[in-house]
Amino acid sequence: MEHGPALEVDSDRLRDKDMKIAVRLDDITPAMDWDKFQAFASLLDEFAIKPLIGVVPDNRDENLNRGTAREDFWAYVKKRQTEGWVVAQHGWQHVYTQHKGGVFPLNDFSEFAGVPYEQQLTMLEQGKEILAAQGIVTDLFMAPAHSYDHNTLRALRQAGFCGLTDGFGKGPYQWRGLTFYPISFRLENSLKKEKGITTMVVHTNTVSAQDMEKYRKIFKEQNIISYEEYLKERAGKRTAAGHIGEYMLATAKRWLVKLL
Repeated sequence: MEHGPALEVDSDRLRDKDMKIAVRLDDITPAMDWDKFQAFASLLDEFAIKPLIGVVPDNRDENLNRGTAREDFWAYVKKRQTEGWVVAQHGWQHVYTQHKGGVFPLNDFSEFAGVPYEQQLTMLEQGKEILAAQGIVTDLFMAPAHSYDHNTLRALRQAGFCGLTDGFGKGPYQWRGLTFYPISFRLENSLKKEKGITTMVVHTNTVSAQDMEKYRKIFKEQNIISYEEYLKERAGKRTAAGHIGEYMLATAKRWLVKLL
């Protein structure tokens, strides 16, 4: 693969930079905006960045349908997985039926939080079966709208999941028998930090040309790591105080977004 001039980066400087940023792409579906997705995927390939992608097993959310469904969607996802991209199960059908924020209330709507345990378990297992039927196996979960509750965590463990791509913190942490891989509270602030590791969340369906230039600059100047490297980071323990702090931060961000 040929790389463009954007790869003329001070690699020694990046190695010395302790703050690491991983990339996650949400809302991966057969009928997503493939032009925007492919443009962003090409940018990732240019910088040899291998992200996490959240694949919706049985998408029923019309808001995620931006064009014609790609017939080779599952083959494409599997190919990318074999190339080092990490796949997470992004919910089940991505349909918000609950007005709940759960234990990480970045939003006050959910596909999972507020749904009875047995029903959540069935949703998770059906989603996992759909992926497995296409040859895609993962033990990572990406909650639609970032919303999940204690029943979700219990159902995830029962369904064989080991980790979630959510939460706030300086690095991976363990809580209630699962490993959480935090996302950035505010990307601009994360980029200024000297130490730590976090995830930048990207919705390619809504990425603009201006956004693409911003991401190119970030990829060139920051220490961007592949998600597989993030998964190898040692996870600490999340205390009760830590969870309370996370809950308060998520609530504060939800209200800030509403006010803007």
